[in-house]
Amino acid sequence: MVKYDTILIRFGELSTKGKNRKDFINRLFRNIKDMLKDYPNLSYRKAYDRIYIKMTDEDPDVISAKLQKVFGISSFSFTEKVASDIDTIAETCLRIAKESDKKTFKMMTKRHDKSFPMRSDAVNRECASRILKNTELKVDVHDPELLIRVEIHRDETYITSGKIPGAGGFPAGINGKVLLMLSGGIDSPVAAYQLMKRGLEVEAVHYASPPYTSENARRKVLDLAAMVSEYQGKMKVHVVNFTDIQLKIYEKAGDPYAVTLMRRMMFRLAERIAEENGCLAIGTGESIGQVASQTLESIACINSVIHTPVLRPLICMDKIEIIDMARHIGTYETSILPYEDCCTIFDPKNPVTKPTTKKSEYYEAKFDFASMLDEAVASKETVVVRPQKDEEDFL
Repeated sequence: MVKYDTILIRFGELSTKGKNRKDFINRLFRNIKDMLKDYPNLSYRKAYDRIYIKMTDEDPDVISAKLQKVFGISSFSFTEKVASDIDTIAETCLRIAKESDKKTFKMMTKRHDKSFPMRSDAVNRECASRILKNTELKVDVHDPELLIRVEIHRDETYITSGKIPGAGGFPAGINGKVLLMLSGGIDSPVAAYQLMKRGLEVEAVHYASPPYTSENARRKVLDLAAMVSEYQGKMKVHVVNFTDIQLKIYEKAGDPYAVTLMRRMMFRLAERIAEENGCLAIGTGESIGQVASQTLESIACINSVIHTPVLRPLICMDKIEIIDMARHIGTYETSILPYEDCCTIFDPKNPVTKPTTKKSEYYEAKFDFASMLDEAVASKETVVVRPQKDEEDFL
């Protein structure tokens, strides 16, 4: 049977980065090692367009599941490393073909070492010839059931018959930091995932309203943060007490404008916290038209209180798409736990869908919100969460 001893990792969008390519590869290299830190016997090697991981007795399925959560990987393969000798290469390909239950095959060779005495098409013909003579397999160059890949280097050749899709995107953290407004709902954890995929390091701010929101609601948010933190290693979560501000808004403004004013206050707080922590943008899980505060008029009115750029990766996704993504990243079941956050606990009956900045400022002038924002920022709690351990991690 095939004994895989090397993982060959291919890059995705990194190939377009020009002079910054080295920085992106180095970040990806660190992120991979961090993801696999529980496996100390692995050894790593970087090349211009590949990363190679030497395995010992690790479970390929476990390693595969972890590598699929590393952004910046286009695809990867579990390979056999053999000598760069045509007879050894051809015999290995023949053995892989014999062990397969497929009926059609194709050879694909990439010759990294141009001094190798045979060109890629000649290697393909030699290997295919042995397979055709010694098995029942037939060649199918368009849609083969078995695709055998050969990568020839100066001192070794890597052979594989499988290719596993990676997460794509850029290495998490390479493009700077963003502060995500993280609720306990379905959308914002998905937004965190999408932001990380574009190479951003995500910190989070969560608005709690004790005693109206419970400790279970707080734990739910931290659990969601821990789940998505696996894609970048850890996550800093700033928990802000929002109770006094919410109560004052309802006292001075009443029902229709409550959500608009709350969101304006949240954005002001987020901008302050982002500046304190070196975050260059604010992220949200907003989707256009999904709720009253996400109409175009509401977004414009709310956004007007800050100057920091706001990233909304879900803005054109519908709810079904967002739920599908939440299921894919494993956050959906936690997101739907029945612990209410500060927005749902004070859910207004008739929220305004076309608020104006002038009307919002009229209500805000009725109380000293600036000092309340100062107090909320000063009293915030910061928690660093890390990925939750699976049972297999304790083996």
